[in-house]
Amino acid sequence: MMDTLFMSVPLILSFLSLHLLYSFIQGKFGPNRKQLNPGPTSYPIIGCLVAFYNNRRRLLDWYTDMLSVSPTQTITISRFGARRTIVTANPQNVEYMLKSNFTNFPKGKPFTEILGDFLGNGIFNVDGDLWYNQRKLVIHEFNPNSFRYYVENVLKEEVEKKLMRVLESAADEVEDKSVDLQDLLRRLAFDLVCKVSLGYDPCCLDYDSLDKSNPIIEAFDVASTMCARRGAAPLSAMWKMKRFFNLGSEKRLGEAIRRIHSFINGVIRDKKIILLGGSEKLGPVESDLLSKLVLDGKKDEFVRDTIISFIMAGRDTTSAAMTWLFYLLSCHPDVENEVVKEMEHVKDDEKIMSEYESLKELRLLKACICESMRLFPPIAWDSKHAVADDFFPDGTPIRAGDRVTYFPYGMGRMEGLWGEDRLEFKPERWISEAEEGRIKALKNVDPYKFPVFQAGPRVCLGKEMAFIQMKYVVVSILKRFRIRPVAQDRPVFVPLLTAHMAGGFKVFVRRRQ
Repeated sequence: MMDTLFMSVPLILSFLSLHLLYSFIQGKFGPNRKQLNPGPTSYPIIGCLVAFYNNRRRLLDWYTDMLSVSPTQTITISRFGARRTIVTANPQNVEYMLKSNFTNFPKGKPFTEILGDFLGNGIFNVDGDLWYNQRKLVIHEFNPNSFRYYVENVLKEEVEKKLMRVLESAADEVEDKSVDLQDLLRRLAFDLVCKVSLGYDPCCLDYDSLDKSNPIIEAFDVASTMCARRGAAPLSAMWKMKRFFNLGSEKRLGEAIRRIHSFINGVIRDKKIILLGGSEKLGPVESDLLSKLVLDGKKDEFVRDTIISFIMAGRDTTSAAMTWLFYLLSCHPDVENEVVKEMEHVKDDEKIMSEYESLKELRLLKACICESMRLFPPIAWDSKHAVADDFFPDGTPIRAGDRVTYFPYGMGRMEGLWGEDRLEFKPERWISEAEEGRIKALKNVDPYKFPVFQAGPRVCLGKEMAFIQMKYVVVSILKRFRIRPVAQDRPVFVPLLTAHMAGGFKVFVRRRQ
């Protein structure tokens, strides 16, 4: 034992020497950087690995706490085994990386490595010409005529014939029967996005399918979770080693991806038979994204990757936003009542000629959705990677290869951005003009202060469709039912590729009198 102790002395002395040298260098040459970017306690070689590991289960709040005391709302994270990371909640910095110097902050190879097995060369996992060309292809799906058709046909059919049937059944039970609203909304979103992108209905929300697990939904869940674990791993070498030997989480990821590819490839094959083997002119229902890609002669692998990215974009984001909105409305019944009143006013307005137009008039509801996403954004954070050395507007130095992260979750909790009441659910903070109890206009909030849909050249193409979908679903539920949580405990926000509520959202459904 004494021999071991004496052998350890040189190592201890070496460590102390390195630590003293590091402290001297920091004190001599680094006070300004330290002031600009206060972050976690770091040590030579390992950086903040210890602090990162200790806070790995509360990274969102850990980052938020550090950002809130940073003079620039920016921190620098350096840890062994990972790229130097700059995390910012400063709108000027966000605008600089998403717009002003957009070309210096692509997704980057480290990001595409994490998601490459799953998303391939889909639009959310590529840069440059590949990204630009896919964006041009997809942008045609988002126009007023498409929105109107989507509301009056696809959305109406799924909500009225499927979702309402499930909720009515739960409300009419003699004994209290709870339902998992998060699961229902995710099934609804999956059916909707598959109809729009594939022209195919997986029937996940069919009443007879609710008690059964859906293998495709499960595969998307596993793939999303395992890829998120890759991104959060203290050392990237850990998941790469597991992938090489096909072990544990990486084995599960591989199996899930093969199942997803098999499903999508099968739909593509069937679509080709229908489109290329027939002579009938395509109707609106058949003019889905997959049909357009097939008729355009795109290769199967390109089509598959594009469709998977499209499904991921529409599958969990809107369902997550609506889940948290219903939770917050259940905590604020006064706001819920005002939303119901607004719905009645719009319904009785003879100037509004269509259901699609009526959704635009629901300004209080939109304020509620925005406020919910401010507190619980579907995408908690998003990262880019610097191509060249740079500086943020706040003076933060950026090195080529640095991971640069903007942080919607933390931004929604910055007092300097939202005031002392930043942690409260207050939809009125989005309202700019009201008259006789009716909201006439909402504030034009800086998208770099509220970047839940990204901003700049990569702003989410489906933003308006997402608002239309969320408004329609929320209105359809609230005008018929009251939603009340089974448990009184505060739910847990889980930030994977898209955020969700841990354990689901179990609710009682009551008919609205």
